[in-house]
Amino acid sequence: MGLIRAASNAVRGTLADQWKEYFYCDALDADVLVARGVRNVSGRSSNRRGDDNIITDGSHIAVADGQCMIIVEDGRVMDACAEPGAYTYDMGTSPSVFGGSFMEGLKGIAKEAWERFQFGGGAGKNQRVYYVNIKEIPGNKYGTPNPVPFRVVDRNIGLDVDISIRCNGEYSYRIVNPMAFYANVCGNVGNVYTRDQIDSMLKSELLTALQPAFARISEMGIRYSALPGHTMELSDALNEVLSKKWTELRGIQIYSFGMNSVTASKEDEDMIKQLQKSAVMRDPGMAAATLAGAQADAMRTAAANTAGAMTGFMGMGMAQQAGGAGIQGLYEMGRQQNGQQPNQPMPGGAYAGQPNQQPSGGMHTGQGNRQQSSGNVPSEASAVSGWTCSCGKAGNTGRFCTECGAPKPAADGWTCACGAVNKGKFCSECGRPKPAGVPQYKCDKCGWEPEDPTKPPKFCPECGDPFDDGDIKA
Repeated sequence: MGLIRAASNAVRGTLADQWKEYFYCDALDADVLVARGVRNVSGRSSNRRGDDNIITDGSHIAVADGQCMIIVEDGRVMDACAEPGAYTYDMGTSPSVFGGSFMEGLKGIAKEAWERFQFGGGAGKNQRVYYVNIKEIPGNKYGTPNPVPFRVVDRNIGLDVDISIRCNGEYSYRIVNPMAFYANVCGNVGNVYTRDQIDSMLKSELLTALQPAFARISEMGIRYSALPGHTMELSDALNEVLSKKWTELRGIQIYSFGMNSVTASKEDEDMIKQLQKSAVMRDPGMAAATLAGAQADAMRTAAANTAGAMTGFMGMGMAQQAGGAGIQGLYEMGRQQNGQQPNQPMPGGAYAGQPNQQPSGGMHTGQGNRQQSSGNVPSEASAVSGWTCSCGKAGNTGRFCTECGAPKPAADGWTCACGAVNKGKFCSECGRPKPAGVPQYKCDKCGWEPEDPTKPPKFCPECGDPFDDGDIKA
């Protein structure tokens, strides 16, 4: 009875599987990576007794965009197709009378029935259709729970330092090798394989690969604050680091990498800013401009000193004497580095090879002042030889003798509003008459005289003595 029943089941099963099947798969959601194909059986179909694990020769398998169809027989991948359209199965393993000539079909039926009879009337093989989602899988969030080392390299200033940064964002990936993904990840899945079964492992490996990827990005000279603008380079670096684990082993590749923000600790940010500011001072021109601005701030602070402006200016003078290179020396160094010729403009409005111009208001920076003529061109004699002190020291350019400390002799005559020094009743430059009845001032302590003697400052910039009636010139 058992043999008769086995023979009957083998014949009936073989005849039931003669119908061609139509396999399809509905749209794969972003959460579904692999799904098993479904045989289409409508209400009018007579193919209701066929085996779900048998694919008859000549059957059609529908492939949609973003899908890759895989045919698996007895656990082994037989074929794959990612081209949209209808795939026709023709392996010769399950012959049908509808797949070729009728006589050949009958021979195939007899052979298939005999093989099934040997397995007790059932099929001795297992054939399945799987669909792999090859579209972009977005929405994978990541974030660094602990700071990640990042090497900051700035060859312009010679900076090479390691800091710690935190970052977060999203990334997407694609299955680029469906057969490798099936063989090494999902395997003989029953119905569907979802992303949540592998996302945690991918996230851990991604965070591990961030450090070597950041190292390659830093070698390109990209700063950590500019990382959100270089996500393509970062994606390529991550794919290069993860190529063996993801691409070769699992058939996965990072498709897009987004970064919301990158932050470093406040200590590291302050350190980098301080190093950058210090590196700027290596340029003599920038150092001179910074020093000039600092001296201007110091003058304003000294004038507003609560202990008296004289005390403030005395402290500023002591700081100038204890300082290093002056403004003119820094400008000269910048001129030599840039290969500029004399009388070419330098940063801050100075001219190479010439002393700094005395600021308005009568104050100067302690680096020498420049006398002006109507054409704003200093006289060649004063620029080269300077003035001679009563002690015999020649070539002095400041307001005090470098040998004995005596103040520079004041120019005789009266100073016109145009700046020219005259001895007659009229100005030799503009023709204005000598002012009558207007008091002219000159410091009675050090002998300093303002550019316009009729408009002195509140305090002498050289010694700090306040101007009063005792400073009026006789």
